[in-house]
Amino acid sequence: MREADPAAAESALVDYGNALRDLAASNVFPGDLLLKNFGVTNHGRVIFYDYDEICLVTDCVFRDLPQASCEEEETSAEPWFHCGPHDIFPEQWLPFLSIPPALSPVFTHHHAELLTAAWWRSLSSKSL
Repeated sequence: MREADPAAAESALVDYGNALRDLAASNVFPGDLLLKNFGVTNHGRVIFYDYDEICLVTDCVFRDLPQASCEEEETSAEPWFHCGPHDIFPEQWLPFLSIPPALSPVFTHHHAELLTAAWWRSLSSKSL
C-alpha cells in the first residue's frame, strides 16, 4: 500500500475488502486482519496467506462495542464490560488494520459494513 501508486493502492484496498467478504462467505474468519497477512498477485488480486489464526465465522461472537454509561467507564484503561474468548468488535478494526490514513475513506466507502457487527452476525446466521 505504501509503495504502490495511488490508483493501485486504492484498487488493492477495495480488493482487500472483497477478499474479506469472500473468506466470510466461505465461513472463514482470518483472525489477524492486518494488511501484512494479505498479498497482491501479479494479476492485482488480493489473497490471504496467514492461516495460523483462522477460525469459522460461525464460531465467532460479533458484538457491538458497548456504550459507556459514565466518565469512569469511558476513560478506563481496561475494558469495563465482559469480553468472552470468541468476542469480536468489528467497529474497532479500522485504526488497527494498518491502512494508510489517506486510504481509510476508500475502504469505508466500499466496505463500511465490514466494520459492523450486524453485517457479520447476519452472515453468520446465514451460514448455520
